[in-house]
Amino acid sequence: MISPDSITFLVSSVLGLALAIPSNTCIVMGNLDIIRKKGKLSPSDVIFLGKGIVNILLQCLLSLEGMLYVLCRKVCYVTEVRGFMKTSGYFLAYYNFWLTFWLSAHYCTSITNLSYGFFIWIKRIVSNFLSHLLFLTALGMFIVTVPGFWAVYGGSIPSSDNSTEDSGKTFHKMFSYFVPANILGVFLPFCLSLLCLVFTFSFLLRHVWRVKNNDSGSTRPNLQAHVTALRTIFFLLLIFTFFCVFQVIDFLEISSLITVCWNLQLLSPSVEAAVILHASNKLRMIILRRFWTRSQRNTET
Repeated sequence: MISPDSITFLVSSVLGLALAIPSNTCIVMGNLDIIRKKGKLSPSDVIFLGKGIVNILLQCLLSLEGMLYVLCRKVCYVTEVRGFMKTSGYFLAYYNFWLTFWLSAHYCTSITNLSYGFFIWIKRIVSNFLSHLLFLTALGMFIVTVPGFWAVYGGSIPSSDNSTEDSGKTFHKMFSYFVPANILGVFLPFCLSLLCLVFTFSFLLRHVWRVKNNDSGSTRPNLQAHVTALRTIFFLLLIFTFFCVFQVIDFLEISSLITVCWNLQLLSPSVEAAVILHASNKLRMIILRRFWTRSQRNTET
């Protein structure tokens, strides 16, 4: 008999597919439409395109893992399947975190115009070499994640004859691979993204204060785009934080919270898609125009 937790896994897996695949596909198709018309994407649109593709792959992987866990649990413990699921999942998640940082860096350097050497360098490479940068980031996360995590998850399951010694070796391997991988894939992009968020927020506060105390009679500039960028960074970092909390809960094996965290994680690609669509007016207009055109054609026929 299927337990209530398994039912929630199954529902969240199906719901995640139903929400994440169409929404992230709209993001991908919208950016491809921009490429077809203009021939070039802005840095934020390039990152949105990357996030859309990554979220589609991540949602398919998470939903497949959830369905297999409920409907055919033995398959989840097959060495090759377990190694592929875990290794691919961590690679996609880590790469997604770095995409969040590059988006935060782009917003920060575009809004603040800081004169620090690091920010000037970030602005230059984001503006001129973003596509190459995203490829190198993916390659770096692949090198950091795949060989080491496959050695852990793709290894043989400890035998019952010498389970204590094998478990100790497995834990040592996991610790030696997880610590550097999480530093490079989670801790570093999170701290850099948080730094960009703090700089952007402080700059906007100072800017608003200067405008309010300006006696020249100039009108207040429209800060809606800047506020939207700040809100986008904040919500993406919130999703980022949730993943880190889930990893801690999973590592500590807090059974009462694991089910809730897993269900929320299954819906995270859908939430990211909603954040991206809210941040990009161009994508919303393209999607609405497509649906309007399609509905008009259906009405005429």
